[in-house]
Amino acid sequence: MNNKRTTLILGAGFSGQKYGALLSSDGMQVFGTTRSQDKMPELKKAGIQPIVFDGSKLTPALQDAINQATDVVVSIAPNEFGDPSLKALSSALSSAPHLSWIGYLSTVGVYGHHDGAWVDEESTCKPVSKRSVQRMEAELEWRKFATTQELPLAILRLSGIYGPGRNALKNMVEGKARRLVKAGQVFNRIHVADIAGSLRFLSNMRANGIYNVTDDMPSPPQDVVEYAASVTKIDPPEPIDFETATLSPMARSFYGENKRVSNSKLKEAGFQFQYSDYRQSLKKMWDEDDWR
Repeated sequence: MNNKRTTLILGAGFSGQKYGALLSSDGMQVFGTTRSQDKMPELKKAGIQPIVFDGSKLTPALQDAINQATDVVVSIAPNEFGDPSLKALSSALSSAPHLSWIGYLSTVGVYGHHDGAWVDEESTCKPVSKRSVQRMEAELEWRKFATTQELPLAILRLSGIYGPGRNALKNMVEGKARRLVKAGQVFNRIHVADIAGSLRFLSNMRANGIYNVTDDMPSPPQDVVEYAASVTKIDPPEPIDFETATLSPMARSFYGENKRVSNSKLKEAGFQFQYSDYRQSLKKMWDEDDWR
């Protein structure tokens, strides 16, 4: 890896911090934004130089990071007005002297509902939920920007993210697991370490295009809960029928999009997953005490 590269992560949250820590361990300079001063020690611990960014104001510290950046990774959610980071920073990014690659973290939600069928990067996008519609629009905004600037842009469409502190094992141990059952429903998942690894892989090859970043095993959500119960040796919660369950509108909306997402394109490019399916992943996390 070329250690002269400098990465700016716009939105160094769960996924962004993992990527920043990976690059920092490689000896690369990494900047990362956070909305809160309170998160700055957390970013520093991960080897990331923290910058406070409220999503709208370009500060001198952020301008300096943009001026140094060869890579920019965007992990800030869009809103009803579009992508806030692009809106606030497009002028600065347009004149960034060293910028040569952009990575945008999107979601497989942009594919919408396909009645459980397989989808890949060529499949029709027909997002259902408001947040997925906004992601689709943000993808288009970044593609337009990258085309105008003649920059490679990799759009990573992520499935349900889990990792240390955010997983079915932790839910089981803490008594927060729910075994929701909806006939025919499946979801894909992705471990945060594979998000970081795929970002490094795609940035190294200066990839341009769309890549699904997801596991090999789209599965019913209740199967994951039941497997976590077997690993932790805790009795699984009673099954709850989806139709009669008490759910927030957002939680219910996740079940309105049913599909199996293929990761073949990323694999064929040469990427190797560390956590290729939830069974192998949860067992490894439990055995290595990497779930807390």
